[in-house]
Amino acid sequence: MLFANVLTGMVRSVGLSTVMRAAGVVTRLLPIPQPTMMVGPGSSARLGQAINDFGHTRVLIVTDPLVAKLGLMAPMLQALKAGGTDYLVFDEITPDAPIALIEKGVAVFKKNACDAIVAFGGGSAIDAAKAIGLAAANHKHPAQLVGYFKGRRAPAPIYAVPTTAGTGSEVTVAAVISDPDTHRKLVIADTRIVPRMAALDPSLMVGLPPDITAATGMDALTHAVEAYIGHWGTAFTDRMALSAVSMIFENLPVAHVNGQDLAAREKMALASNYAGQAFTRANVGYVHAIAHQLGGLYHTPHGLANAIMLPAVLRFLSPAIQTKLAVLALRAKVGKKTDSEAVLAQKFMDAVDAMNTRLGIPATLAALREADIPALARAACREADANYPVPLYMTQAICEQVIRQVLPQPEAVKISAARPRAAKKTPARPKVLAA
Repeated sequence: MLFANVLTGMVRSVGLSTVMRAAGVVTRLLPIPQPTMMVGPGSSARLGQAINDFGHTRVLIVTDPLVAKLGLMAPMLQALKAGGTDYLVFDEITPDAPIALIEKGVAVFKKNACDAIVAFGGGSAIDAAKAIGLAAANHKHPAQLVGYFKGRRAPAPIYAVPTTAGTGSEVTVAAVISDPDTHRKLVIADTRIVPRMAALDPSLMVGLPPDITAATGMDALTHAVEAYIGHWGTAFTDRMALSAVSMIFENLPVAHVNGQDLAAREKMALASNYAGQAFTRANVGYVHAIAHQLGGLYHTPHGLANAIMLPAVLRFLSPAIQTKLAVLALRAKVGKKTDSEAVLAQKFMDAVDAMNTRLGIPATLAALREADIPALARAACREADANYPVPLYMTQAICEQVIRQVLPQPEAVKISAARPRAAKKTPARPKVLAA
């Protein structure tokens, strides 16, 4: 039965990969705006000064209650005030902002006749700002914008100040929101929601707790890795993805241990940005497809879900991406050029395991239940089949087994991949082994 599942997956993969490769040609030609970037301590205030020059009547600041309470926006707000730009703060955004909050934000935007938006916060705040802007411009319910290019009109200018180094949402074409009724994450994609300008201000990130630093950093790593191993990569996206991987392996452990290290924080902000530039063209894969389902059902933070799933998915895909895994190992500085390709590939997968362990990322997901796995796998496969240029497609049964690797139990079930492969075992984490 397992062999049949793998064979079916391989046949199916050929057909789906052909379609996705064709779609990749379109993405290479699609004009995706690049925001003007301001980088370094104090850049959020400089962004406020720059916004003044555009002569906006009233700006809606979209953020979350914690960012507002901590006063992180003060330098930018002072710059706006000094420049005579009126603003209004909407600070109710929660993780994976639900549709109802987007609707409320749209109402605030319209009622106060705002003509620009500043997203200030983590990925949820930036994604919410994008969704608010597009929904307001098109007078549509947010759910009507889910999918690709569902709005006829461009949103008002959007500016962004990320306060975490993970999502890269300040440079992406996507906005992820949630539907609490269906326990699903919804993706709005449109090139016009990419912010016009963004500030990468490491001074805003020094207070992030170690666990948030770890999860968001692994989110960025997942973006970079999935962008690199998929079929839509270009010379540009590969360069961005590999640079991000190198920077993350060097700087994430430093920022995790010493959150006050401004140099490491700035490097992580740039790495997140580079990874965002990579995946907004090259897209992501099964790690995200599964993580979205875990977030929708269990409200697992997105970065944490990605970090937990990344090792299992890489081991399933490894027969199809050995060469790329070897390149990743060299860029992460976890192998030598004299090592064989197979050895390098294994070293990179082991290094991802080791990074998770070092950062305190659990090997299993405490909320996961066996009874939920079939539905989670079904939804993940549907998402990947329709959207992602993955190097090898999973059947429903294989996807279930991949997810089962992170069940909170002592003995994880071993998975069969597409073809035989010698695997070096690491006792600390469940492995996805080839048959």
